Amino acid sequence: MWAPTRNSSQPSNKKLQKQGSALLGVSFKPENFIPGLVIGFILGLFLDLSKPTKTLSKKKNFLPGKLRELDLVSSNADQDLKMVLVVRQDLKMKAGKIASQCAHAATGIYAELMHSDRSLLREWEDCGQPKIVVSCRNQQEMNKLRDAAEDIGLPTFVVADAGRTQVSAGSKTVLAIGPGPKVVVDSVTGKLNLL
Repeated sequence: MWAPTRNSSQPSNKKLQKQGSALLGVSFKPENFIPGLVIGFILGLFLDLSKPTKTLSKKKNFLPGKLRELDLVSSNADQDLKMVLVVRQDLKMKAGKIASQCAHAATGIYAELMHSDRSLLREWEDCGQPKIVVSCRNQQEMNKLRDAAEDIGLPTFVVADAGRTQVSAGSKTVLAIGPGPKVVVDSVTGKLNLL
């Protein structure tokens, strides 16, 4: 019987493993890995922001039919957008509480739009992200404003307070309407008093 012989020109399995480990070790050096990671991140960011994402929520798509028609009729594509924050006056919140609740409303609608309509956010950002703070009398008026805004396709977000400080848990404190075209947002909130 013949004993298996090894051809000296073919490296052994151990040598192949050592060479593979050496090559792998070279490719994961910081000077090779970090620039690749940064370039990959930047490319991923551009690819991700280049097209709006599909929403998985059951919420209706913002700016549907009626509002898109108003948008096309009212003026050119460079029109300004704005957001209105509606604060309930019957809760008698102090200035700091109002400020934090408005911040919750603005970041809440922003987070929702990140998933459903990034192009609207980009347009609003290009306008300087204008936000106007107005007041309403009570929960019933806030509900009517929300319904009116949603009926014409404006995005809305209602802040429900956690109840840790000035108001009871679950109180609806601030309603964010928009961002949307100024003319359309004003058709819902234009008669409200500035806070």
